[in-house]
Amino acid sequence: MGIISSSIARKVAMALSGLFLVFFLGQHFTINLTSVIDPDTFNSWSHFMGSNFLVQYLLQPVLIFGVVFHFVMGFILEIRNRNARAVKYASYKGSANASWASRNMIISGLVILAFLGLHFYDFWIPEMIHKYIETHPEDPTRYYAETVHKFENPVRVGLYVLSFILLAIHLWHGFASSFQSVGFNNKYSVALTKFAKAYAIVIPLGFIFIALYLHFNQIPH
Repeated sequence: MGIISSSIARKVAMALSGLFLVFFLGQHFTINLTSVIDPDTFNSWSHFMGSNFLVQYLLQPVLIFGVVFHFVMGFILEIRNRNARAVKYASYKGSANASWASRNMIISGLVILAFLGLHFYDFWIPEMIHKYIETHPEDPTRYYAETVHKFENPVRVGLYVLSFILLAIHLWHGFASSFQSVGFNNKYSVALTKFAKAYAIVIPLGFIFIALYLHFNQIPH
């Protein structure tokens, strides 16, 4: 298996899966942002994503595979990198050799994985139950109210905020380094790195804003 046996192939596969997830993150953020701008648009786009055949039966399985693949490859790379060090910490000087983000990708990755589990529990599983177990009739207007309701609990909101802070740390190193891993090194490299750093801050902060906005603007019961 080339991806498992080749160090270069593993890094490229890790980078490509990461870039795919970054693209999805931007798309997910765009849809969620409409919840604080125009609830009707949020309902419309959410209904399309939740009912479109290609999204549900092609893109969704690909996304789930991408998430699992990215984290599995991350663990494999971390384990192999640790085992490959001849002298593990003899000359290691912490942040003098590498940033905190790059040294703790596995930690931030584990927290993000736990957050994805919470996110699936909060949104994906109820959606599957609603559509395929309880078999409710389609209601294109339900998504905004359901989403706002999820953010009533301040503890859940706090967990989301913490997770997105760690996501920012993860992206700060991972997004920028992914371009190097796939061999992208030309006159646009500096601009792409700056874009990746900006993306790593703006998108997680945007998700935090959405969570806080929905929490403090609850629908009256």
